[in-house]
Amino acid sequence: MLRRLHPDQPESFAFTQANMAWAEGQISKYPAGRQASAVIPLLWRAQEQEGWLSRPAIEAVAEMLDMAYIRVLEVATFYFMFQLQPVGSVAHVQICGTTTCMICGAEDLMAVCKDKIAPKAHEVSADGKFSWEEVECLGSCANAPMAQIGKDYYEDLTAERLSEILDELAAGKVPVPGPQNGRYSSEPKGGPVVLTEHVEGRAEYNASVELATTIGDTVKRIDGTEVPLRTPWRDRSDEKGDAEPETHAPKLAEDVPADDTGVDKREAPVEPAAKVESPAEDEAVGTRPEALEGPREGGADDLKQIKGVGPKLEELCHSLGFFHFDQIANWSEDEVAWVDANLQGFKGRVTRDGWVDQAKVLSSGGETEFSGRAKKGDVSED
Repeated sequence: MLRRLHPDQPESFAFTQANMAWAEGQISKYPAGRQASAVIPLLWRAQEQEGWLSRPAIEAVAEMLDMAYIRVLEVATFYFMFQLQPVGSVAHVQICGTTTCMICGAEDLMAVCKDKIAPKAHEVSADGKFSWEEVECLGSCANAPMAQIGKDYYEDLTAERLSEILDELAAGKVPVPGPQNGRYSSEPKGGPVVLTEHVEGRAEYNASVELATTIGDTVKRIDGTEVPLRTPWRDRSDEKGDAEPETHAPKLAEDVPADDTGVDKREAPVEPAAKVESPAEDEAVGTRPEALEGPREGGADDLKQIKGVGPKLEELCHSLGFFHFDQIANWSEDEVAWVDANLQGFKGRVTRDGWVDQAKVLSSGGETEFSGRAKKGDVSED
């Protein structure tokens, strides 16, 4: 299935203060230079905050993790868990349409969605409350047909019951998830035939449903008011009493011998973050622009006002001798080709993001849409 970004995009995205703290906690789980490992959690949090994943959100996450936009876009478009278009404000309904559910009545459930929500999948209802789609197997085949609504499964559905559930949700209620035909879990419809001695005295609901009803947030999106993410490794002080957070690394007992590889891991040091060094230059492509040994009097321009330039890429530009907007604004096509070829890890970024055109505006004292957002702090930085 071809997945594209929605044609109507918001102008900007920024995590709320609480969600930004959560995101920073996620990033801190990973060693220096491996922050990209947090891309899926951060994209998910952005979607939870806004309801869907917009281009500005994807780009904000890319900048936080110092990743090329295309790499984060690849993740967002690959996983169907990410919604690339607006969804209903109350709930997004996902109907399983794979074999078991299909032969048990999934088409009837989709007919309800077409009638009560919108004629086509991924369209938002007229009141803005609901949207729906057909998805591949959700792994609840024994309780077919089923749908995922918000965070939970509604199983053993009929068209009539799904219609009632949508009405309840529209009225502000949260229907109890799980089997909708009286089954406790996924036992035979006639009742359990094994472990029958455990039937009496069991909780009212199975563990999954019990948790959902206790929390009461089946369709509620994460908004930052939840219990804060615990990141004890960020708050731990060292033996000297310094307040600086230490890098998260497991502590091994002193009497633990080396494993069968012969490597003693008890003294394994945490590698410091690698410094950005001037890359090996590819003189075979284009013409090298005139470079400076350092910024002019008054200091370097904030190259991060150019869309596509994050802190690491700005440092890389400095290592190549580029400190000012007017330097970039005057690059010829051959010089752009040279820079594109020599931005190790970011090749092609100059052309893709139109640095020269942006730099011309900025060097003349003007402001681009992106630089205006950057000055207001509406874009995330690593």
